Amino acid sequence: MQVNTSFRLAFVPGVTPGKWARVWSERLPGVPLELLAVPAGQGEGVLREGTADAGLVRLPVDRDVLSAIPLYTETTVVVLPKDHRLTATEEVSLADLVEDVVFHPLDDALGWPGELPGRPSVERPATTADAIELVAANIGVLLVPQSLARLHHRRDLTYRPVMEAPQSQVALAWLQDRTTDLVEEFIGIVRGRTVNSTRGRGTPPSAPAAETKKGAQPRKPQSPKAGQKAGQQKAGQQKAQGKPRPSAGGRGGAAPKRGGGKPKRRG
Repeated sequence: MQVNTSFRLAFVPGVTPGKWARVWSERLPGVPLELLAVPAGQGEGVLREGTADAGLVRLPVDRDVLSAIPLYTETTVVVLPKDHRLTATEEVSLADLVEDVVFHPLDDALGWPGELPGRPSVERPATTADAIELVAANIGVLLVPQSLARLHHRRDLTYRPVMEAPQSQVALAWLQDRTTDLVEEFIGIVRGRTVNSTRGRGTPPSAPAAETKKGAQPRKPQSPKAGQKAGQQKAGQQKAQGKPRPSAGGRGGAAPKRGGGKPKRRG
């Protein structure tokens, strides 16, 4: 395998690589995993520059340059002040937002195909964090992936799922011409491959010549005395059941008497 001092993994806001990082440390303790938190719009850039070996980013990315494996799709929610009228509902539709100012930050993670619902803001906030501050000031609302709503949680804000809104996909991405062994290792981890997978680093243990059932103990060879004792026990069981023991001649019942007595004299 290619020798590396470390493996650098970039991730954008809202993505939590902790569970995969733990598996990495267990499987490759000799290769430190460096986690690089990058702004939402810079995930693809750090991969192109070679600052990171791979990244957990939001789609879309340039598939002519990067390879990408979609991992999961997030629910879209609307972030609201707690006293907003829509907090009385469990789900919100885009039509419900027609009266609200809907912020569209420059680092938007949803990639709206057209115009946003509701009324546009005078200026686009620079970041999602800036837009959250405006929502808290009761100026408007914000549509984001649910993980970002949790990341920017405040006591005076809440959120509700939004039907019909675009959704964000999180993917593992890397440069196509830099698919190293360590990249393959991380692909295996995010896909749930076991350590003994044929595409992983681990080598499966050799199987024994004769496999036994799980938990079963191998049978030990029987000693002559043990066999004799077993035969005596079997004979005792047959006698108790009323079965005759075989005679020396091989037939059941009593052995015949010898001689048959004196011959009778003829009168």
